[in-house]
Amino acid sequence: MNILSMNPGSALRRQRGFSVVELMVATVVGLLAVMFATRLIVSAEQNKSVSLGGSDSMQNGMLALFSLNGDAAQAGWGLNDTLISGCNASAFHDDNGFALATATRNGVSVTPLAPVIIQSNGRSPDQISFYAGSSANAVGSVVSTLAYVPGSNTITIATGANNAFGFLTNDVIAVVPEPSDGTCSVAQLSQMPLAGVLTFSAGLPTRFNNSAGLTGNNLGLNGARIFHLGPGNRLSLHTWSVNNGILLLRASDLAGAERQPVSVIDNVVSIKAQYGFDTRIMAPVYNPGPGGMVVTQWSGPMINADGDLDTGGAGDFQRIAAVRIAVVARSKTVEKPDRNTGHCSATTVLPTVFGSQSPAGVLASPMEIDVAVPGDTVDWRCYHYRVFETIVPIRNASWRP
Repeated sequence: MNILSMNPGSALRRQRGFSVVELMVATVVGLLAVMFATRLIVSAEQNKSVSLGGSDSMQNGMLALFSLNGDAAQAGWGLNDTLISGCNASAFHDDNGFALATATRNGVSVTPLAPVIIQSNGRSPDQISFYAGSSANAVGSVVSTLAYVPGSNTITIATGANNAFGFLTNDVIAVVPEPSDGTCSVAQLSQMPLAGVLTFSAGLPTRFNNSAGLTGNNLGLNGARIFHLGPGNRLSLHTWSVNNGILLLRASDLAGAERQPVSVIDNVVSIKAQYGFDTRIMAPVYNPGPGGMVVTQWSGPMINADGDLDTGGAGDFQRIAAVRIAVVARSKTVEKPDRNTGHCSATTVLPTVFGSQSPAGVLASPMEIDVAVPGDTVDWRCYHYRVFETIVPIRNASWRP
């Protein structure tokens, strides 16, 4: 007997398929599965963005700090004699357009030759300059044997001094009155020295020569000392700055970067620096002794470190024992605002640098950093930030004659 013919209602129910309730339950279960899967994917992408953003800021910040640290480590090479360190380069000239960093000396703008020059800008990014010569003679110098004639393009040294110090065409010299009056002149040899005469005619390729000659105040009266700074194309005059979240470098030895700074690293929102001064009182002259220079005070702006009547004088630059550097980098990835508040919470507090005491016993001078990039339409709170700090001894300042 056919079973279907015995129970036709049961067969019809089986042929109709799922009921409405069953379909609704299946749909709800499917939607819940899709929702949970979507949340997992979104969370994974958010975590990935945060991780990649942190990695970006870590990489950019470390590279920026490494670059600044390298310049700071060699700063002051050839500029550590007390006659030349901190002198105002009154006749500096560069046909390629490079300009020395300015500083303030008793309210007057000067362009000192010093290991480090900080243009401190409060909560905004600083401009930091590091200078170093390129001569193998380090701080080698000779004395002029004849008084310099104002406006002349020659100065005379002892005949044998050229062989001892290896002056060559295109080498850069710094001429400083002796005794020092706080000024100096920079020039570049336009030809090989002949019979002890150093010639520095103006015009290319001797880019550092001034048509007015040397302009030190006492050069024509008391003679001078000539420092050999090395080949002009390797003279390291570097100025670091930040603009619109990009680390910039202006350099005398980098083609294309003399007149205008060039981009180095992006997403660097600030660089800060502090001088580490040795303010110990020493009489009659400053002499750190066998222990060398030590940091007793940190300061971003220049101070009267040597206790004389000049703030920003040569003696203050000679008291710089170290420099403290901070780099603030941000992530490339922008975090989305909270749906409820409409505000970002990736960063809620402005970063602070230089908050730790180092060396022990030296008061810290912490600084809060404004990380907002001018012109950026995105709120600064939507980025993650990392702070990198280091202290670099100005070792060439201690190794002075």
